[in-house]
Amino acid sequence: MFDLALLSAGACIAEVTSSDVNYPPENIIDGTNETFWTTTGLYPQHFIISFTSPVLIQTVEIKCVNVKGLLVDRSVQNVPEDFERIQKRVLDHVEGQQQTEEFQLADDTTAQHLKFTITSGHDHFAAVYRVHVNGRAVHQSM
Repeated sequence: MFDLALLSAGACIAEVTSSDVNYPPENIIDGTNETFWTTTGLYPQHFIISFTSPVLIQTVEIKCVNVKGLLVDRSVQNVPEDFERIQKRVLDHVEGQQQTEEFQLADDTTAQHLKFTITSGHDHFAAVYRVHVNGRAVHQSM
């Protein structure tokens, strides 16, 4: 098992609701905890991480700031559509520190795309520093 949500592993940001040239959404999957993507006000805000092929996911971890309501959905389609909810959380506010939330998923959770929706925040703006998806590629039979 390794981090599937990395630019270097072929993951990409397929869709995002807002973007700031100084804090692009690709910062979420660049492998560091120092860069981040920021929302540009108003909720909900979302981003979609797409993988090069279907993956089997064990855990998902998000490092963020000012996120309150968070939904995580998956799609097994070739294109990011027909999403199904896999997690719904309310995150505690930690003043001056990054929030870290980990989701343990069912043993057979597969996805081609993961959609993260910030439904509400602890402030007008929220930031996502990193998403770590622990899993492996699904071997498809011919």
